Amino acid sequence: MKLLHKMLTMSMITGIMITGNGGAAAQKDESGSFRVDFTKYKLDNGLEVVLHQDNSDPIVSVAILFHVGSSREKPGKTGFAHFFEHMLFQNSENVGKGEFFRKIDDLGGTFNGGTWNDGTVYYEVVPKDALEKIMWMESDRMGFLINTVTQGALDREKDIVINEKRQRVDNQPYGHTGDVIDMNLYDHSHPYSWQVIGSMDDIRAATLDDVKEFYNSYYSVNNATMVVAGDFDEKEVRNLIQKYFGEFKPRTKPGQLYPMPAKLSETRKFYHEDNFAKLPELNMIFPSVENYHPDSYALEVLADLLSEGKKAPLYKEIVENRKLAPKVRVYNNPMELAGKFNITVRAFEGVDLDSVSDAIAQAFLQFENTGFTDQDMQRIKNLRETSFYNSIASLLGKSFQLVQANVFGGDPSRMMEDVRLLNAVTREDIMRVYNKYIKGQNYLATGFVPKGHPELALTGSVKADIVEEKIEETGQEQESAEEIIEKFEKTPSIFDRSIEPPLGPKPLLNAPDVFTSTLSNKMKVFGIESHELPLIQFSIRLTGGQLGDDPAKPGVAKLLSDLMMEGTAKRTPEELEEAIGQLGADVDVNAGSENMTITANCLTRNYDAVLEIVEEILTQPRWDATEFERLKQAAISNIKQRNANPNAIAGNVFYKALYGDNHIFSKPVPGTLQSVQNITLEDLKAYYKKNVSPSVASFHIAGDISRKSAFESLKSLEKNWKPVPVTFPEYTLPAAPDKARIIFVDIPDAKQSVIMIGSLAMARNNPEYFPATFVNYKLGDGSGSKLFEVLRLEKGYTYGAYSFFMPRTVPGPFVASSSVQSKFTLESVKLFNEILGSFGANYTAEELETTRNATIRANAGKFETINSLMQMLQEISTYNLPVDYIKQEELNAGKITLEEAKALYARYIQPDKMVYVVVGDARTQFDRLKEAGLGEPILVDIEGNPVKL
Repeated sequence: MKLLHKMLTMSMITGIMITGNGGAAAQKDESGSFRVDFTKYKLDNGLEVVLHQDNSDPIVSVAILFHVGSSREKPGKTGFAHFFEHMLFQNSENVGKGEFFRKIDDLGGTFNGGTWNDGTVYYEVVPKDALEKIMWMESDRMGFLINTVTQGALDREKDIVINEKRQRVDNQPYGHTGDVIDMNLYDHSHPYSWQVIGSMDDIRAATLDDVKEFYNSYYSVNNATMVVAGDFDEKEVRNLIQKYFGEFKPRTKPGQLYPMPAKLSETRKFYHEDNFAKLPELNMIFPSVENYHPDSYALEVLADLLSEGKKAPLYKEIVENRKLAPKVRVYNNPMELAGKFNITVRAFEGVDLDSVSDAIAQAFLQFENTGFTDQDMQRIKNLRETSFYNSIASLLGKSFQLVQANVFGGDPSRMMEDVRLLNAVTREDIMRVYNKYIKGQNYLATGFVPKGHPELALTGSVKADIVEEKIEETGQEQESAEEIIEKFEKTPSIFDRSIEPPLGPKPLLNAPDVFTSTLSNKMKVFGIESHELPLIQFSIRLTGGQLGDDPAKPGVAKLLSDLMMEGTAKRTPEELEEAIGQLGADVDVNAGSENMTITANCLTRNYDAVLEIVEEILTQPRWDATEFERLKQAAISNIKQRNANPNAIAGNVFYKALYGDNHIFSKPVPGTLQSVQNITLEDLKAYYKKNVSPSVASFHIAGDISRKSAFESLKSLEKNWKPVPVTFPEYTLPAAPDKARIIFVDIPDAKQSVIMIGSLAMARNNPEYFPATFVNYKLGDGSGSKLFEVLRLEKGYTYGAYSFFMPRTVPGPFVASSSVQSKFTLESVKLFNEILGSFGANYTAEELETTRNATIRANAGKFETINSLMQMLQEISTYNLPVDYIKQEELNAGKITLEEAKALYARYIQPDKMVYVVVGDARTQFDRLKEAGLGEPILVDIEGNPVKL
């Protein structure tokens, strides 16, 4: 499951308050301030409950946070908190093995969990008629789990956790950074000195008695807080919580842990030669303070002042003056027991980290000598205000805010005290914490350098003690993955929990009203009103993106999108950034395979000013030569790092194999090393002149604005942006293959193999696109699918396996993918082939009906946030869909027959004619794939060109 290191976004704002009076969604009170109302109470057994009512959408969110993270573990028995996060999804006495995944998916809901140093959270968002089912399932895993944790279940889940570690740590560039930092920043007995995922030796050695002892110590009803948010009746919810959770007996509550800040008696330096890193990276860590410490707020602001924006001293010295790296990241991370003030610089290729360290020291001197302005402080406050509103735009966001504030701050309203304290930070506070925690203080430095280049590490660095598996050592705890029916003792209850509660009254799904128009300059307009929060999000999407690139020189569109944010004809790059920041806005330009999009998010009161800036960015580019060279160097650096990432490599080779050498989609959107090196500023100007026009543009807007005001706001853009003729090349697709191909890319010593399988299918606006995604639902769309069930739950080969149809304006591919244990590469490829080949013929009427219900029910939460509304509008404009396409797809979902579903599957999913790309260790896996029955494996380089083994 996803690790949530810090769920909440704190903010420096006024005009928002959290109250305990009960009520509805975020709303204005008489003073004009926005509030989020809640009710808090406690069951007799100690379970703390927070309720927030919001009837904006017919959905509910449930979040349960246990006050247990990796900090509650002991040396030699690490990883247990994260392990139980996994176990609580696997089985419980009455819900059944694997049913949690399936049931939430089939209810049209979303779910996940997260473990970090201090806590473990579980959450679901479902249509409101499923609330009682969620209470039944959540209570079953809280009170009726531990008897289902048998030796077989324990061993199977060990495999999955170890796979997660291989995928997220061992097989990723810089994956071991956290381990090197924490084991050397903290004393070995400190509960933050080990990683949340734990030691693999500890996981392998864990016994049933070990895990049951840990569970009984921490997963008690009186060590948890539950937040229920959404459209519900409070009396009904209180009764449900009492029914399902009230009978649980409290256990001895874990003792309180007190702050244990890290202490360094000297500066310590370590380095690691990273098998996947192509660029040297420096992390400089200063011990700071725990969460809610009075100094934590000033440290948070200090981090922004040092690094955020072109005026920041670290940016000025490292990026602009010395040109050592494309960017700098600084943040303060306060946790329950201690904090870390982090400076991270991923330098350009070949840069020695001593020069980066020297630049940081010089930037500190500049900060001490020149300080910062009141305007700088105001910019940070404005940005945080907008960020806060975005963080509470969804029920889940509100739930996270409320639950963490209650568990770690003692009350849900604590988060607003944080807001007040951040807003109260003064200039004196910032300089005081700088002098106390940063200036002249000991720190920990870690240098991750490319394998074979220890000379790039900091002088005086000691080689870090990192344990890396050899490929021959990887494998399963349980070599036989045969399904075993395991018996366990049933726990008594005051009512029959084996009976699954029915759904409540069916919620009414009201799709938002979309307004549309076409302006006189041919730009199309799409909008939706949403007035819950004082936020507006808008975008201008231009058809093109990579489609406008010359196939001989890909990467121009991406570089242009980056350069458009570097000043305008009227403003320098620094002035543009400052103007956006003072408005508390987020503006971004990005190029994709088929379009280029300018996106902005801002407070309602600042919309007109932000739109004016966006118009300036779009119509009056600066063409700054200095910034162009910086961005070009950054692009080259990023490509070099991508070329060492197994997932990125797999994608590049896969799309080249599908679309053929001559199609633009066979090239990566950011370009190649050779193409980007050859791009000039004149190339960007030519692209802009040829492809940037309102005639191929769509404007999308969602949020706190009326239809009339939206159209009024566009008069300047309509008048000043003139259309020009735009044409794009048409590419011929390669002939459909008549047999399968298996392609292998060698990444020496890779602990996992990345697998991508697929073939070209259809365009997004093809009438068969939606029915195809419908049929794929039970095949590979989520954790309730066949691929996930077999490759993860039954076999334990992977952390996840999925499939999907990619939406494109031209035929896009069907893709099935996973990252699997290296040792089981062949077995996984065979399983993919077997499942893809048999699923259609075995597709059942029950699976059809389940998919029908899940597809329709999932629409209940599709319109919750302005971001989700924007995605809907952009999908309409990009793929030329009807404005009511969601309703039309609902109707189609109700009509698809079993025969139609099977025929559709047979047309588009033919594994004997697909491309199979495997990225892994050739020494141990290449020859084995000859047994896959897919023809002779072809060895290629990272760009898909054939090579010899």
